[in-house]
Formats: sequence, structure tokens, C-alpha cells
Amino acid sequence: MTTRIGITGAAGRMGRTLIEAIDLAGEELQLAAAIERPQSSLLGADAGELAGRGSNGIAVVGSLQEVIGDIDVLIDFTVPAATLANAQVCAAHQVAMVIGTTGFTAEEQGLIDSAAGKTAICKASNFSTGVNVCFKLLDMAARVLGDDVDIEVYEAHHRHKIDAPSGTALSMGQVVADALGRDLDKVAVYGRQGQTDARDRETIGFATVRAGDIVGDHTVTFAAEGERVEITHKASSRMSFARGAVRAAGWLHHQSAGLYDMQDVLGLK
Repeated sequence: MTTRIGITGAAGRMGRTLIEAIDLAGEELQLAAAIERPQSSLLGADAGELAGRGSNGIAVVGSLQEVIGDIDVLIDFTVPAATLANAQVCAAHQVAMVIGTTGFTAEEQGLIDSAAGKTAICKASNFSTGVNVCFKLLDMAARVLGDDVDIEVYEAHHRHKIDAPSGTALSMGQVVADALGRDLDKVAVYGRQGQTDARDRETIGFATVRAGDIVGDHTVTFAAEGERVEITHKASSRMSFARGAVRAAGWLHHQSAGLYDMQDVLGLK
């Protein structure tokens, strides 16, 4: 069965990479719609040509409503407001949705949870297979090293990323906190400045860099007296995220309504 996929934010960096990833994925996955903002100057452009893959006959449109009947799954890597609006449309039409957008508030996450009661949604802070393997390794390291280490999360992204820390960094911190039975909201420290007291062993620190064209670097350090363990993932291309999201779309097409993540897609739970 062919899975018909729609891409929103199709003319952006991630959108174009997603279009390329679908083109490379084989006949079972098909680009069926490309969506941009209504005011985009690229409305009507050929989506394949935008992605550098040659003409595919899919014209960029300015509204999800125009093409909702043509797709089985929507992939959305945009901004929270747009993603939430798209989630309502997908839920109303029972179209599955892959969400790579980050930076949601608790209230906004509740709206996604509600939409997932009507359609299948796969939401993840990172769709890279490697990052999701790192989540498993972090859980193992935290459980073994326990309370005998200081834990710090470092992340770096390109200068255009608007949320900080990254959703992936927060997910990494959450994995560690859950493994150690800590409440991340209470133990997270986001940056340090000036004179500080001695480090509280239970805290989990976060450091953020925004610079240049860094695709995405993440390192979690477990530091003890005399040794430290570091688990690192470095992305050199958005294609690692795009391939994972497209894989998730093919998997999600066959699932019932509910909220899933990339760990479900990869069978890591």
C-alpha cells in the first residue's frame, strides 16, 4: 500500500530535505502535497524542482485544507502555532501526522494529546535513528552510574534555531532524570553566570550554543572523580532527521489513533 505524504513548510531547509528523502525512499512512499504559507512567493512552484530532484508535478499550495483529501500522513517541521493549527485539521479528517516541531508549552502539548485521540500522531524531539539509540544508551548510563556523577547536557545548533535548549537536549535530560527518579523541572539548571555555590550533585545542567550552520550537536557528560563518560551525537546533514521522519510516516499510516514517538517506530520500547 502506497503512503501518500504531505510536507508543510515545503520550501524551507527541512521541507526540501524531506521532499528529497521521500524521493529516495522508494515506491511505497509518495509525495502527494507540498504546502507553504499563503503569502509565500513560491506558491505554484514545482516541489521536486525546489528540492533539486527535478520536476515531479506537485505544485506548492498555500493551505493544508486544499490537499487534505489527497494525503494519508502530514509531516510538519514548522513552528508551534502552525503545527497546532495543522493538527486540528488532521484530527478532523483522520489524517495521520508526524510532528518534528519543538518548543511547545505544556498547554500546547495538551492540544496535541487531544488531537491524538482522533488520529495517529508521531511526535519526537529528534527523528534521527542515531539520536534515538543515544536515548537508550543514556538511560543505561544513568542507571549504572547513578548518583555518583555530575550530569551536564551540551547542545549546539545553527544561528536560525529559535528555541533553546533544543528539544533533543531536553529529551536527553528527561531520559536521565527519569532513570534517576528526579523531577527535571526541579533539577534543571539552564546556564551559569557569576559566583555560584558548589554544584549540587542532583542538578542536570544545560549549555546552549547557536552559531553558523551547525546542524545539531549533542553531548551528555557523566563526570565522576577521576573519570567521565560522554555520549555524543553529531549530525552533519538534515537528511538524518528527514529519513527518520519519512520512515515514521510510512509506519504511522498503519497505526490506530494515539500518540507515538520515534522509539515506537524503531521498536526500542
